[in-house]
Amino acid sequence: MSSEVDGRVIEPEAAVPPATTKLCANCGAPLYGPYCYACGQPERGMIRHLASVLSDAADTIFNVDSRIFHSILPLYLRPGFLTNEYFAGRRTRYVTPFRLFFFLCVIAFFAIQIYIGGTNFALVGAGRTAGIEDARSEAEVQQRMQQALDGIATARSATGLSASATRKLDKAEADVRRAAERRRAKLAAARDASADGAPSPAADDDADADTDALKFDDIPWNPFAHPIAIGWLPAFANAKLNEMAVHAKENVDAAKKDPRHFVAGVFSVLPQTLFVLMPLFAVLLKVVYLFKRRLYMEHLMVALHSHAFIFLSLLLLVVVDMLRDWASADLPALRPLLSLVHSAIWIWLPVYLFLMQKRVYRQGWIMTTLKYAVVGFCYVIILSFGVAGAAIASLAIT
Repeated sequence: MSSEVDGRVIEPEAAVPPATTKLCANCGAPLYGPYCYACGQPERGMIRHLASVLSDAADTIFNVDSRIFHSILPLYLRPGFLTNEYFAGRRTRYVTPFRLFFFLCVIAFFAIQIYIGGTNFALVGAGRTAGIEDARSEAEVQQRMQQALDGIATARSATGLSASATRKLDKAEADVRRAAERRRAKLAAARDASADGAPSPAADDDADADTDALKFDDIPWNPFAHPIAIGWLPAFANAKLNEMAVHAKENVDAAKKDPRHFVAGVFSVLPQTLFVLMPLFAVLLKVVYLFKRRLYMEHLMVALHSHAFIFLSLLLLVVVDMLRDWASADLPALRPLLSLVHSAIWIWLPVYLFLMQKRVYRQGWIMTTLKYAVVGFCYVIILSFGVAGAAIASLAIT
């Protein structure tokens, strides 16, 4: 802005940029910051210390800094607060909705995988009979029974078993012994029938088992003798279907002996499933709040914060379950309190989502309750199909 001194008009001096000796390696323009003002190329490339590169990558993917502490507590304790702040334009102090959702998704699933890896599946699969029903001889029955009993004995040797876990192991051992006795009786009946020239009961069991096999064109599927062959599909697609069927059969057989592989497979494809379902949740909100005339992206922000809260709740449930397992062995008096916290987390989950819907869309209690019930019912159905699809995909792909 010009000024007048002693009748003379004095023009302001042009702003002079600070002197610099750095030049952009791409266009040669002087550098006055981390980016070139002429071509936009950043000053720092990938040729630097690995720790610096990993730090930049973590910031790009997760955007995790001090804002995470301003975001986590309101996300869990103040339903709808972060979403309303985002709509009001106060966004700088909080982690962005997608990054918050992505960060908690990754952390929750890592925690769940660790928890599953440390779970005693001898207790989860208590009552399994380790394929004793398929044994072809008494020696094989004895071998499989002993393997099952050894697994139960290993589970018994774990420290900190609760009374409930001990009862499950007792029941599992009794089930294994009963299954072995039943199979020995069937094999003995088959031998007696064979000596008398009557049909073998064991052979009848095999025939029944064949009827449960995967069929294609009413003929039992076999990848070589009778593979899947859909006429309108190209050869490579049919070959891929047969390859997936082989994987599925192997995984089903493995899951019968050890459910850990199946559970891990489901969780390996579940994140992709939830990424698909989260936008569908926003579509449901768009439909039930059609007359509110909100943009789809507004509903998507609600869906992102809702799912971020769900992942945070899952993470807390896993942590509390781990603490309960520890307390059972080392501090039994603490277990009732942790069980109460565990129940409170489950109760808070649907209550939070209801209050969030009420505070974001600002409708009355009756309308919010009706729309919450509609959205919840539809989403549970979609989620059921998604989990079933994830289970099938895990059998065929992993």
